[in-house]
Amino acid sequence: MVARTKKTEEAKEIKKEVKIEEPEKKRVRHSYLYAVGRRKKAIARVRLFKKGEGKIIVNEKPFDQYFSNFEFRQIVSQPLTAIGKLNEFDFTIKVIGGGIRGQAEAVRHGIARTLVIFNKDFRRVLKKQGYLRRDPRRKERKKPGLKKARRAPQFSKR
Repeated sequence: MVARTKKTEEAKEIKKEVKIEEPEKKRVRHSYLYAVGRRKKAIARVRLFKKGEGKIIVNEKPFDQYFSNFEFRQIVSQPLTAIGKLNEFDFTIKVIGGGIRGQAEAVRHGIARTLVIFNKDFRRVLKKQGYLRRDPRRKERKKPGLKKARRAPQFSKR
């Protein structure tokens, strides 16, 4: 038993003498505002950077590349065009779940929320357009005995 304690004491002394230097972590601190937008099963985490050139990056791709359809690009940029600040902010967005339309509308909801956090005066315009309201509509569940939520099986007389 005495030998074990001597070994542990020696090991402790060696650890005290040798200081392990950890590499310095490079932390880049950006000032941004954060909000979450939702629609159906889609969730968008939106970061607004105050000093920007109008770049919108969705899942590490430019938004016009991620949303290839013109209609979806228009949906995403609606809150910015409503307040007339299309090229003043940069956004980085992470979107998960849902389909492409649900994701576009979730991004719109998140962008509108970050703009209200940035400036309370934008609330009146965005609320009037309906961009701050989370759309509560969802897919209706399938009922037993039916083919879909409401579709009954075809009736056969004979």
